[in-house]
Amino acid sequence: MRKKILLGVIITALVSVGIFSYYNKVSIAKEREDNFYKELDVFAEALAVIEKKYVEDKPPHDLIYGALEGLLASLDSYSEFLSPDEYKELLVDTEGKFGGLGIEITIRDTLLTIVSPIEDTPAWNAGLKSGDIIVKIDGKVTKGITITEAVKKLRGDPGTKVTLTVLKEKDRKLEDVILVRAIIKIKDIKRAELLEDSIGYIRIAEFRENTARDLDKALTELNKKGLKAIVIDVRNNPGGLLESAIDVTSRFLETDKTVVSTRSRTEKENIYKSVALKEKYSDMPIVVLINKGSASASEILASALRDNKKAVIMGETSFGKGSVQTIIPLSDGSALRLTTSRYYTPSGVSIHEKGITPDIVIANDVGADEKEDVFEKLEKKPEFDYKKDYPIVRAVDFLKGMLVLSSTK
Repeated sequence: MRKKILLGVIITALVSVGIFSYYNKVSIAKEREDNFYKELDVFAEALAVIEKKYVEDKPPHDLIYGALEGLLASLDSYSEFLSPDEYKELLVDTEGKFGGLGIEITIRDTLLTIVSPIEDTPAWNAGLKSGDIIVKIDGKVTKGITITEAVKKLRGDPGTKVTLTVLKEKDRKLEDVILVRAIIKIKDIKRAELLEDSIGYIRIAEFRENTARDLDKALTELNKKGLKAIVIDVRNNPGGLLESAIDVTSRFLETDKTVVSTRSRTEKENIYKSVALKEKYSDMPIVVLINKGSASASEILASALRDNKKAVIMGETSFGKGSVQTIIPLSDGSALRLTTSRYYTPSGVSIHEKGITPDIVIANDVGADEKEDVFEKLEKKPEFDYKKDYPIVRAVDFLKGMLVLSSTK
């Protein structure tokens, strides 16, 4: 009897705690809502004062759009308000070709920063590097500029010139760089070759819709030649589509292994796993090469393979772009580019604004040992010689050791 009474008391207590917890949450939500509308009253009041007393007559449309631009800019460097024209421009399918310079840009600490130059483009050939800051575009200061505004200024008709004033990350000196815009043709799999000792080399330039399909073709050809180990080079790869990163990574992981997870404020954690495929390359030694220009999808690939004990990462600490932006259309044709979640590696680590630290640090960048004459380089495209690329040499030497070790086992 006593046990029954005690059990009843416990149940009553638990129910009471549950009810209290529920009403406490409702109370907090109500208080938050009241505070929100209170602040909204202040905004409406300020808007009314500006509309009546500002020295010039400003259309309400301009005031609201200006407020929205400031609101989104206050959140983080990746969130942005898009006018109807800007949103339409974003939706235009470039089919991998456009008149531009070949650089991925972002706003970091309010500064227009280069994430990565794309290989064999005007930006790449001019020596622009990840981390360089674009201070001026055609003499106009970029302070306060949005990514969309910057893209508009950087893109243009092929053959036209643009002058960038760049603060070089390496020596912190200002430098004027004159670039000629060109048609930018992006090839996802930049190179796929079999090097010495049956070690394959694959350079992925970007993660787009057809990257995994193109990778399959490259891997099939290398496999026919006796592929035993792989160097995956994602240096200066600015990223791309999440789905593409998962598909590419799945080639090197057993089915149903965690590739990446995303966490938002309103939804539960979304876990993305490697997909089932007819052909897998998960049973051979792999090195992933990264540098400061490796971002987003590149970081997903590298961290997923390392956390699942499928690869060793070599190179420099990556860029650290670990957030997800969603485009949300509004009723008047404008849109919000809003950060809605963050990426987390399979081990639960956020790489946002931190980057991935490699297992083996190699400071030298692509072609760091190359001593080719600059005029000869302009006249002809240099042949690929991996022995002049120190990080690749280090990766190949490491994989040679792994192959010897596996053969003794």
